[in-house]
Amino acid sequence: MIEIVTALIRDEQGRVLLVRKIGTDSFMQPGGKREANEDDLTTLTREIREELGCTVVPDSIRPLGTFEAPAANEPGRWVRARAYKVRITGQISCEAEIAELIWVDPGKPCERKLAPLTRDTILPLALSPENQAL
Repeated sequence: MIEIVTALIRDEQGRVLLVRKIGTDSFMQPGGKREANEDDLTTLTREIREELGCTVVPDSIRPLGTFEAPAANEPGRWVRARAYKVRITGQISCEAEIAELIWVDPGKPCERKLAPLTRDTILPLALSPENQAL
């Protein structure tokens, strides 16, 4: 099991931010693995800064739950994700291992390849009324 922390980030139009890492073909929500002695929020803040060059707005962090799905980039493995809804501040850009970012409407089919966790759990969560607002 690969343990990760991940973020549901929305824009003013309600779209969800997804990223694709270098050398991969699936889009997923930003986030990543904990480093030694990190808690979820420290990991999430660090990953957002490293991947997107942005800052998490501290009072915006809301837990969504813990979810499991097949890993997108490691065949035969699974991820267990602690997911949080967050707002960010600053200019978003592809940093570190991020090759590309896109904004998707969670209520419409996406033409890009999505990670199983994103497709089956995070985007449906984004459609629930409590997760639609910024």
